[in-house]
Amino acid sequence: MKTSLIIMAAGMGSRFGGLKQMEPFGPNGETIMDYSVKDALLAGFDTVTVVIKHAMEADFRATVGDRLAKICDLRYAFQELDALPASFTPPPERTRPFGTGQAVLVARDTVEGPFAVINSDDFYGRGSFVLLNRALRAGSTAAMVGYPLENTLTENGTVNRGICRVAGGKLIGVTEAEGIDRNSGYPAGTVVSMNMWGFTPDFFDVLEAGFIDFLSSMKNPLKDEYYLPFAVDAEIRAGRMSVDVLKTDEQWYGVTYREDAAVLRRAIADMHRRGLYS
Repeated sequence: MKTSLIIMAAGMGSRFGGLKQMEPFGPNGETIMDYSVKDALLAGFDTVTVVIKHAMEADFRATVGDRLAKICDLRYAFQELDALPASFTPPPERTRPFGTGQAVLVARDTVEGPFAVINSDDFYGRGSFVLLNRALRAGSTAAMVGYPLENTLTENGTVNRGICRVAGGKLIGVTEAEGIDRNSGYPAGTVVSMNMWGFTPDFFDVLEAGFIDFLSSMKNPLKDEYYLPFAVDAEIRAGRMSVDVLKTDEQWYGVTYREDAAVLRRAIADMHRRGLYS
Protein backbone atom coordinates (compact mmCIF):
# COMPACT_ATOMS: atom_id res chain seq x y z
CA MET A 1 0.00 0.00 0.00
CA LYS A 2 1.27 3.44 -0.93
CA THR A 3 0.86 6.50 1.25
CA SER A 4 0.98 10.04 -0.11
CA LEU A 5 1.80 13.48 1.24
CA ILE A 6 0.03 16.68 0.15
CA ILE A 7 1.87 19.93 0.89
CA MET A 8 -0.26 23.06 0.72
CA ALA A 9 2.03 25.76 -0.67
CA ALA A 10 -0.19 28.18 -2.56
CA GLY A 11 -0.71 30.74 0.22
CA MET A 12 1.05 34.05 0.70
CA GLY A 13 2.88 34.88 3.94
CA SER A 14 1.52 38.36 4.57
CA ARG A 15 2.73 38.81 8.16
CA PHE A 16 6.04 37.12 7.36
CA GLY A 17 6.52 39.46 4.42
CA GLY A 18 7.09 37.08 1.53
CA LEU A 19 6.78 33.58 0.13
CA LYS A 20 7.80 31.37 3.04
CA GLN A 21 7.53 28.34 0.77
CA MET A 22 10.74 29.34 -1.01
CA GLU A 23 12.67 31.03 1.80
CA PRO A 24 16.00 29.31 2.63
CA PHE A 25 16.37 28.29 6.27
CA GLY A 26 18.94 25.50 6.22
CA PRO A 27 22.74 25.84 6.05
CA ASN A 28 22.74 24.79 2.39
CA GLY A 29 19.75 26.88 1.33
CA GLU A 30 17.12 24.31 2.31
CA THR A 31 13.51 25.41 2.62
CA ILE A 32 11.13 24.07 5.25
CA MET A 33 9.69 21.82 2.56
CA ASP A 34 13.08 20.18 2.04
CA TYR A 35 12.96 19.02 5.65
CA SER A 36 9.29 18.02 5.52
CA VAL A 37 9.87 15.88 2.42
CA LYS A 38 13.00 14.30 3.91
CA ASP A 39 11.16 13.48 7.14
CA ALA A 40 8.14 12.14 5.24
CA LEU A 41 10.26 9.84 3.09
CA LEU A 42 12.10 8.49 6.12
CA ALA A 43 8.73 7.93 7.81
CA GLY A 44 7.54 5.81 4.88
CA PHE A 45 5.52 8.09 2.60
CA ASP A 46 5.82 7.18 -1.08
CA THR A 47 4.65 10.18 -3.12
CA VAL A 48 4.58 13.94 -2.59
CA THR A 49 2.11 16.40 -4.14
CA VAL A 50 2.78 20.12 -3.88
CA VAL A 51 -0.23 22.41 -4.25
CA ILE A 52 0.78 25.76 -5.74
CA LYS A 53 -0.55 28.41 -8.12
CA HIS A 54 0.35 28.47 -11.80
CA ALA A 55 1.89 31.93 -11.34
CA MET A 56 4.39 30.44 -8.86
CA GLU A 57 5.32 27.38 -10.89
CA ALA A 58 8.47 28.54 -12.69
CA ASP A 59 10.01 30.09 -9.57
CA PHE A 60 8.96 27.17 -7.42
CA ARG A 61 10.49 24.58 -9.71
CA ALA A 62 13.74 26.52 -9.97
CA THR A 63 14.00 27.21 -6.25
CA VAL A 64 12.59 24.07 -4.64
CA GLY A 65 10.75 21.72 -6.96
CA ASP A 66 13.57 20.51 -9.21
CA ARG A 67 15.63 19.68 -6.13
CA LEU A 68 12.79 17.74 -4.48
CA ALA A 69 12.06 15.84 -7.68
CA LYS A 70 15.51 14.24 -7.44
CA ILE A 71 14.70 12.50 -4.15
CA CYS A 72 10.98 11.71 -4.37
CA ASP A 73 8.04 11.04 -6.67
CA LEU A 74 7.00 14.69 -6.86
CA ARG A 75 3.65 15.71 -8.30
CA TYR A 76 1.93 19.06 -8.76
CA ALA A 77 -1.62 20.28 -8.26
CA PHE A 78 -2.80 23.83 -8.85
CA GLN A 79 -5.12 25.83 -6.63
CA GLU A 80 -6.71 28.49 -8.77
CA LEU A 81 -9.73 30.68 -8.28
CA ASP A 82 -11.65 28.78 -10.97
CA ALA A 83 -10.83 25.25 -9.69
CA LEU A 84 -14.47 24.68 -8.76
CA PRO A 85 -17.05 21.90 -9.03
CA ALA A 86 -19.09 21.77 -12.21
CA SER A 87 -21.72 24.51 -12.61
CA PHE A 88 -19.89 26.96 -10.31
CA THR A 89 -17.98 30.05 -11.41
CA PRO A 90 -15.84 32.39 -9.28
CA PRO A 91 -17.70 35.34 -7.74
CA PRO A 92 -17.05 38.57 -9.66
CA GLU A 93 -14.15 40.62 -8.23
CA ARG A 94 -12.85 37.79 -6.02
CA THR A 95 -9.05 37.57 -6.37
CA ARG A 96 -7.93 34.63 -4.21
CA PRO A 97 -8.77 30.93 -4.04
CA PHE A 98 -11.05 29.36 -1.45
CA GLY A 99 -8.85 28.07 1.36
CA THR A 100 -7.29 24.85 2.58
CA GLY A 101 -10.31 22.66 1.84
CA GLN A 102 -10.08 23.58 -1.83
CA ALA A 103 -6.29 23.13 -1.72
CA VAL A 104 -6.65 19.48 -0.69
CA LEU A 105 -9.45 18.86 -3.15
CA VAL A 106 -7.44 19.97 -6.20
CA ALA A 107 -4.82 17.30 -5.37
CA ARG A 108 -7.35 14.51 -5.67
CA ASP A 109 -6.08 13.01 -8.93
CA THR A 110 -2.44 12.96 -7.78
CA VAL A 111 -2.90 10.88 -4.63
CA GLU A 112 -2.44 7.12 -4.28
CA GLY A 113 -3.79 5.42 -1.17
CA PRO A 114 -4.13 7.04 2.27
CA PHE A 115 -2.65 10.50 2.42
CA ALA A 116 -1.35 13.13 4.81
CA VAL A 117 -1.86 16.89 4.53
CA ILE A 118 0.54 19.54 5.85
CA ASN A 119 1.32 23.23 5.44
CA SER A 120 4.44 24.14 3.49
CA ASP A 121 5.62 26.69 6.04
CA ASP A 122 5.42 24.60 9.23
CA PHE A 123 8.33 22.54 10.56
CA TYR A 124 6.58 19.56 12.13
CA GLY A 125 9.43 17.29 13.30
CA ARG A 126 10.24 13.81 12.04
CA GLY A 127 8.44 12.01 14.85
CA SER A 128 5.11 13.50 13.78
CA PHE A 129 5.46 12.08 10.27
CA VAL A 130 6.29 8.68 11.73
CA LEU A 131 3.17 8.76 13.93
CA LEU A 132 0.92 9.72 11.03
CA ASN A 133 2.30 7.25 8.49
CA ARG A 134 2.10 4.44 11.03
CA ALA A 135 -1.54 5.27 11.77
CA LEU A 136 -2.50 5.37 8.08
CA ARG A 137 -0.80 2.06 7.37
CA ALA A 138 -2.52 0.53 10.39
CA GLY A 139 -5.93 1.39 8.93
CA SER A 140 -6.87 4.73 10.49
CA THR A 141 -9.48 6.38 8.27
CA ALA A 142 -8.85 9.86 9.68
CA ALA A 143 -6.16 11.18 12.01
CA MET A 144 -4.75 14.45 13.28
CA VAL A 145 -1.37 15.08 14.87
CA GLY A 146 -1.95 17.11 18.02
CA TYR A 147 0.72 19.37 19.51
CA PRO A 148 0.93 20.82 23.02
CA LEU A 149 0.01 24.48 22.63
CA GLU A 150 3.17 25.61 24.43
CA ASN A 151 5.29 23.89 21.73
CA THR A 152 3.72 26.01 18.99
CA LEU A 153 4.02 29.59 20.26
CA THR A 154 6.32 32.38 19.18
CA GLU A 155 7.93 35.15 21.22
CA ASN A 156 7.40 37.61 18.37
CA GLY A 157 3.64 38.10 18.46
CA THR A 158 0.33 36.34 18.80
CA VAL A 159 -0.85 33.34 16.80
CA ASN A 160 -4.12 31.70 15.79
CA ARG A 161 -4.55 28.06 16.74
CA GLY A 162 -7.14 25.33 16.39
CA ILE A 163 -7.92 24.37 20.00
CA CYS A 164 -8.90 20.70 20.08
CA ARG A 165 -11.39 18.90 22.29
CA VAL A 166 -10.22 15.32 22.75
CA ALA A 167 -11.89 12.37 24.46
CA GLY A 168 -10.75 8.76 24.45
CA GLY A 169 -8.07 9.51 21.89
CA LYS A 170 -10.64 10.90 19.46
CA LEU A 171 -11.13 14.45 18.19
CA ILE A 172 -14.44 15.84 19.41
CA GLY A 173 -14.12 19.26 17.82
CA VAL A 174 -11.83 22.12 16.83
CA THR A 175 -12.37 25.75 17.84
CA GLU A 176 -10.35 28.47 16.15
CA ALA A 177 -8.78 30.80 18.72
CA GLU A 178 -7.12 34.06 17.67
CA GLY A 179 -4.46 36.23 19.25
CA ILE A 180 -2.88 33.58 21.50
CA ASP A 181 0.37 34.08 23.39
CA ARG A 182 1.97 32.62 26.53
CA ASN A 183 -0.28 34.74 28.74
CA SER A 184 -3.59 33.65 27.24
CA GLY A 185 -4.41 31.30 30.11
CA TYR A 186 -4.63 27.96 28.35
CA PRO A 187 -3.54 25.00 30.52
CA ALA A 188 -0.22 23.33 29.74
CA GLY A 189 -0.73 20.42 27.39
CA THR A 190 -3.73 21.94 25.62
CA VAL A 191 -3.87 20.08 22.31
CA VAL A 192 -3.84 22.17 19.14
CA SER A 193 -4.05 21.34 15.47
CA MET A 194 -1.25 22.56 13.20
CA ASN A 195 -3.00 21.33 10.04
CA MET A 196 -1.26 17.94 9.99
CA TRP A 197 -3.96 15.47 8.98
CA GLY A 198 -4.33 11.98 7.57
CA PHE A 199 -7.23 10.60 5.53
CA THR A 200 -8.27 7.83 3.18
CA PRO A 201 -9.26 8.72 -0.43
CA ASP A 202 -12.97 8.53 0.53
CA PHE A 203 -12.49 11.87 2.23
CA PHE A 204 -12.29 13.61 -1.15
CA ASP A 205 -16.00 12.89 -1.65
CA VAL A 206 -16.69 14.47 1.75
CA LEU A 207 -14.64 17.54 0.84
CA GLU A 208 -16.36 17.96 -2.51
CA ALA A 209 -19.84 17.76 -1.01
CA GLY A 210 -18.86 20.25 1.68
CA PHE A 211 -17.31 22.57 -0.88
CA ILE A 212 -20.51 22.59 -2.91
CA ASP A 213 -22.51 23.47 0.21
CA PHE A 214 -20.00 26.20 1.04
CA LEU A 215 -20.15 27.75 -2.44
CA SER A 216 -23.95 27.66 -2.36
CA SER A 217 -24.23 29.51 0.95
CA MET A 218 -21.33 32.00 1.16
CA LYS A 219 -22.16 35.12 3.16
CA ASN A 220 -19.19 37.09 1.85
CA PRO A 221 -18.35 35.80 -1.64
CA LEU A 222 -15.23 37.97 -1.85
CA LYS A 223 -13.56 36.70 1.33
CA ASP A 224 -15.15 33.52 2.72
CA GLU A 225 -12.84 30.49 2.71
CA TYR A 226 -13.46 26.75 2.90
CA TYR A 227 -11.13 25.58 5.65
CA LEU A 228 -10.09 21.95 6.01
CA PRO A 229 -10.55 21.87 9.83
CA PHE A 230 -14.07 23.26 9.47
CA ALA A 231 -14.95 20.47 7.02
CA VAL A 232 -13.62 17.87 9.46
CA ASP A 233 -15.45 19.48 12.40
CA ALA A 234 -18.73 19.43 10.49
CA GLU A 235 -18.36 15.69 9.80
CA ILE A 236 -17.57 14.96 13.44
CA ARG A 237 -20.59 16.92 14.66
CA ALA A 238 -22.79 15.07 12.18
CA GLY A 239 -21.52 11.75 13.52
CA ARG A 240 -20.09 10.69 10.16
CA MET A 241 -16.38 10.80 11.01
CA SER A 242 -14.11 9.51 13.76
CA VAL A 243 -10.68 11.17 13.93
CA ASP A 244 -7.77 9.63 15.84
CA VAL A 245 -5.67 12.19 17.74
CA LEU A 246 -1.97 11.34 17.57
CA LYS A 247 -0.30 13.31 20.34
CA THR A 248 3.27 14.36 19.70
CA ASP A 249 5.89 16.01 21.88
CA GLU A 250 7.75 17.40 18.87
CA GLN A 251 8.69 21.07 18.96
CA TRP A 252 6.89 22.87 16.16
CA TYR A 253 8.64 25.72 14.38
CA GLY A 254 7.06 28.28 12.11
CA VAL A 255 7.63 31.67 10.61
CA THR A 256 4.48 33.63 11.29
CA TYR A 257 6.61 36.75 11.65
CA ARG A 258 9.85 37.79 9.97
CA GLU A 259 11.58 37.68 13.37
CA ASP A 260 10.76 33.96 13.70
CA ALA A 261 13.17 33.15 10.88
CA ALA A 262 16.27 33.52 13.07
CA VAL A 263 14.81 31.13 15.67
CA LEU A 264 14.11 28.52 13.03
CA ARG A 265 17.55 28.87 11.46
CA ARG A 266 19.22 28.33 14.83
CA ALA A 267 17.08 25.28 15.54
CA ILE A 268 17.82 23.75 12.14
CA ALA A 269 21.53 24.44 12.48
CA ASP A 270 21.48 22.61 15.81
CA MET A 271 19.69 19.64 14.22
CA HIS A 272 22.43 19.47 11.59
CA ARG A 273 25.10 19.56 14.30
CA ARG A 274 23.38 16.68 16.08
CA GLY A 275 23.32 14.65 12.87
CA LEU A 276 19.55 14.64 12.30
CA TYR A 277 20.11 16.07 8.83
CA SER A 278 23.09 16.03 6.52
